Amino acid sequence: MTGTVAAVDLGATSGRVMLGHVGPNELRLEPVSRFANGPVEIDGGLHWNVSGLYQSVLAGLTEAATRARKLASIGIDSWAVDYGLLSGNSLLAEPFHYRDARTARGVDAVHAVIPFEELYAQNGLQFLAFNSLYQFAADGDALRHADSALLIPDLLAFWLTGVRVTESTNASTTGLLTVDGTWNEPLMLTLGLSRDLFAPLVSPGTRIGTVLPTVAGQTGLDSSTPVTAVGSHDTASAVLGVPMTTGDAAYISCGTWGLVGLELDAPVLTDASREANFTNEGGVDGRVRFLHNVMGLWLLSESVRTWERQSGTTIDLPTLLGAAAAVAGPVPVFDANDARLMAPGDMPARIAELLRETDQPIPQSQAEFTRSILESLADAFAHAVRTASRLAGTPVSVIHIVGGGSLNTLLCQLTADRAGLPVLAGPVEATAIGNVLVQARAVGLINGDLESLRALIAASFEPVRYEPRSSR
Repeated sequence: MTGTVAAVDLGATSGRVMLGHVGPNELRLEPVSRFANGPVEIDGGLHWNVSGLYQSVLAGLTEAATRARKLASIGIDSWAVDYGLLSGNSLLAEPFHYRDARTARGVDAVHAVIPFEELYAQNGLQFLAFNSLYQFAADGDALRHADSALLIPDLLAFWLTGVRVTESTNASTTGLLTVDGTWNEPLMLTLGLSRDLFAPLVSPGTRIGTVLPTVAGQTGLDSSTPVTAVGSHDTASAVLGVPMTTGDAAYISCGTWGLVGLELDAPVLTDASREANFTNEGGVDGRVRFLHNVMGLWLLSESVRTWERQSGTTIDLPTLLGAAAAVAGPVPVFDANDARLMAPGDMPARIAELLRETDQPIPQSQAEFTRSILESLADAFAHAVRTASRLAGTPVSVIHIVGGGSLNTLLCQLTADRAGLPVLAGPVEATAIGNVLVQARAVGLINGDLESLRALIAASFEPVRYEPRSSR
């Protein structure tokens, strides 16, 4: 039996609604709608326009209801760590964006009462200044006005169904779960956070509820349409969407961020793992996403935005990438993980400053800057793969790149070159695929373990293979 589900997939720069047509031997995606997403300045702070985002989601679901005779389910994934504060059913304010500078004071407040070494032993998370527990510490008095906090996918699911839950893969990025995957109530107490703020945990595949009558009336959806918890952290869905057919594969989910790592059965909590700043996040079916965050294509997209502002013209990205591929000779390589590259703004100027600090030449053209960015990302990706393999004691013979970065042929080739390993690129919509497959299994359209689901992906989407060039 073939059925249709709707995947709401929200990234840090854009969102989409996709239809997934799924059966035992069928997996097809049908794009329904795409819409922009990004930070907005409100009262001097960086926020998400999540209310506007929800309207875009409703518009996409309206189109999905028009195209599909019947939807078997709806699932939502998004970026991690950010949340909305609610009082009753009302959102107190648009959620803060994880790049907002307020997180710095949250880091200081948390580490004043519990050192990072102890935090890592409890939650297994790499240090990122925007992890949710630091954001909660920065919120201060605002928390006193809230009676619940919902991560972005859970907030949208609440608006669709009226049911408050917290999906476990996304909750694992907050820093407030134990490594066993339960709410860490002693840590909440230490940080002065009320346990009552946090909704019950649910696993991917759990039926959250059905769409509210008001939502059904607005969108044309059947009021019996279920909303199903998926791997609601987009990386959890993306990793499920990697067509890994062997146990010695690494993955890179590459978009705004590059999430580089391995899928494991148990966390790695060693001192070496902590010092390398590797994280242990929840995956679908209890798997562990052992990975490291690399800055990702944010470096290029923010550079392009800067050049466009400065010139008043639009840059054609394929032309720019072609020029970057044609750059002859070596280009400087910088630390793509430097924290100074996190904030929006003049990215080329900040990269130039990093290069001056290491006595390297400054690129003289946009093509040279682009090549330097991609070489630096590829170098960071290769280093993260080698480090993950060493820390986990797991050999790696192939790297899968999924997401938007899988379409960047130059980045894929450079990653193969610098890692000395073949790269398999695609599918580009791995996150939506992972979202779709969890739903499809939950409603009985397919069955099987993750390996079975990935076999279906591998049979449906053929990757592009990049061999390392021996001349490098």
